Amino acid sequence: MFEGCLVAIVTPFHRSKIDQRRLSDLIKFLLNKGVNGIVPCGTTGESPTLSFAEHKHLIELTLTEVGGRIPVIAGTGSNSTQEALELTSFAKQAGADGALVITPYYNKPTPSGMEAHFQELNKIGLPIIIYNVPSRTGVNISPGTVAKLSHLKNIVGIKEASGNIDQVSSILSLCSSDFTVLSGNDSHTLPILSLGGKGVISVVANIVPVEMTKMVSSFLTGDYQRAQELHYQLYPLCQAMFIETNPLPIKTAMARLGMIEKEWRLPLCAMKKENEAKVEEVLQKFGLIKEESKNDRKF
Repeated sequence: MFEGCLVAIVTPFHRSKIDQRRLSDLIKFLLNKGVNGIVPCGTTGESPTLSFAEHKHLIELTLTEVGGRIPVIAGTGSNSTQEALELTSFAKQAGADGALVITPYYNKPTPSGMEAHFQELNKIGLPIIIYNVPSRTGVNISPGTVAKLSHLKNIVGIKEASGNIDQVSSILSLCSSDFTVLSGNDSHTLPILSLGGKGVISVVANIVPVEMTKMVSSFLTGDYQRAQELHYQLYPLCQAMFIETNPLPIKTAMARLGMIEKEWRLPLCAMKKENEAKVEEVLQKFGLIKEESKNDRKF
């Protein structure tokens, strides 16, 4: 159902408020560069610090700007099933094409509790992509549980960010061919594609949408050599964007390129200077900025 390069967009802020102008510019930039989908209100979008009103407003703003040209998959997860139901229901009513739902964090549910959580969300009738990122949530959804959930009509895929390639293989071997596995780590996209994955929900594509989209499309159309070349070209940039907690590096990079203001919400704070220098270095090596230039990148 969903494939290619879908972008986990940042939430631009200006004086602690959502910067609607920068958000609009970012979405227009990504649309013009040919990405395959937009994912607002995920980890990269700082969803834990958004109020319910902001969360819903951000979904609406994204849908309005995209205007049906490509899929919008709204982040609607929570560690409370009731809250996840409210946000997912809202996303459906607003016209989202799907929902990205993180496994419940902090609660550490049992496999039975995890299954029951997604069974409730399935009833809403909006296509749902499970989001598995144990480093953030403290809990891993097992391939067996994923396989059970994959039989539900509206559980259509998983964003796999466990970093465990064996787990990806297990999921793909247990689920039917119409169940979509998307990479949740940019640097693991090519390996996951090689196992049968269909794409990526990408952080780095906020700044290199053309290259990331081309890497995925090259593989899916059988140009494996070109996909591999692009993987190794992108690899240092992908690594740098996770040198500190996401979305600090990507927002730092985007601010350096003039795309957004250098702002996030507590408890996130500025990167260490030495790590910020590493981000600067990798942007230079990729050719996104010139060493002597302070000009913003043009959309």
